[in-house]
Amino acid sequence: MRRRSLSPNWPALIAAGAACIGLGAPVACAADSGEPAAARSAAREPVTPKPQDLSGRKRIGTASVYAPMFNGRKMADGNRMSPNDDNAASKTLPLGTEAKVTNLKTGRSTTVKIQDRGPYVKGRIVDLSPQTAREIGITKKEGIAPVEVAPIVVPLPDGSVKVGEAGREDSGR
Repeated sequence: MRRRSLSPNWPALIAAGAACIGLGAPVACAADSGEPAAARSAAREPVTPKPQDLSGRKRIGTASVYAPMFNGRKMADGNRMSPNDDNAASKTLPLGTEAKVTNLKTGRSTTVKIQDRGPYVKGRIVDLSPQTAREIGITKKEGIAPVEVAPIVVPLPDGSVKVGEAGREDSGR
């Protein structure tokens, strides 16, 4: 095995690495680039969370199914993910939102409660529990399907609730 010699400015690299560790960043952040720490931090784009969708309007996109590895793990609302419940994940709908999810291929629909954040794959708007996915006709083989997500009840930040499009349709307007 070939040994690598230390860089002449190794004390600065070690100090920068310690700073990265203190910030919770990977150790490689200091050693990989030769630029000063200020330049490195300025080059990073800040991660901004998606804004909450409080409109109550329908959205069309792709649904996916929770992977088996998430069974029993805590969701964003603190509850454990159960593959047999009507739980779902959305990046933009507030936690606690009740929504009607309709598979646009089969026409079958079910009601879910948004209890988690995700999916983290581009183009997908909702992750469904395996049981919920089966109810609307998403097979294990396909794993995804085009869906319409229509909020029934949307919790607002002030503690009140807003009736969504699906809630107005069900009540006869």
